Amino acid sequence: MLYTATLAADEPSRIGFIVSKSVGNAVVRNLVKRRLREAGALSLQKYGSGLAIVVRALPAAADASWDQLLSDYDAALQTTMKRLGSRPPQAASPASDKTTQEGTARA
Repeated sequence: MLYTATLAADEPSRIGFIVSKSVGNAVVRNLVKRRLREAGALSLQKYGSGLAIVVRALPAAADASWDQLLSDYDAALQTTMKRLGSRPPQAASPASDKTTQEGTARA
């Protein structure tokens, strides 16, 4: 499940994740979170600012492959973007794809 809301156009986008114990044990939950975090980082390159995104991982996410999880994330994001009024993508600044918000280098 993915929920999206708009922020001010000049505010950086934010992504939050909800991965409950129903998804699996701690190892599985952390794997799902890492994969969703990377999917979110890829989407921030397309939609740079002005979005608040909340992703709730369902138990099926534990068994999903990376490609399946990424395609489901992208499809859900596209659906919510259509509901928001087809806001045009605003690319992220070049510096944001190399570091996280805290300033640490991306792996």
